[in-house]
Amino acid sequence: MNQKAISIRTFIGAENFEISRNFYKDFGFEENILSHNMSYFYKNACGFYLQDAYVKDWINNSMIFLEVENVEAYWNELLALGLPGKYKTVRLVPIKNEAWGKEFFVHDPSGVLWHIGTFNKVP
Repeated sequence: MNQKAISIRTFIGAENFEISRNFYKDFGFEENILSHNMSYFYKNACGFYLQDAYVKDWINNSMIFLEVENVEAYWNELLALGLPGKYKTVRLVPIKNEAWGKEFFVHDPSGVLWHIGTFNKVP
């Protein structure tokens, strides 16, 4: 292929569309409403589609990796938002050091698993 790719965007579902919409806005994403049952959420050049659709097996196997510049700073900012206190099914799992870099986890209100991390610099 000679054509340049511009972006890659995943589609995720929501058990409760309104709760998930509010969560992602609180999480720091901007929302572009596309229809009554779908929105595009984005931050800088990163984005995804949130659908008012819930298939338990699909949601339970949905994972997204968000690469950030500074995982510790992102973790601290996310903690300050108090999302688990605001959304009863949201969970945050602290930073883990891995051979390839560092990451922490966020479980959204429906159960979608976010990996938020940074990769080691290659010498």
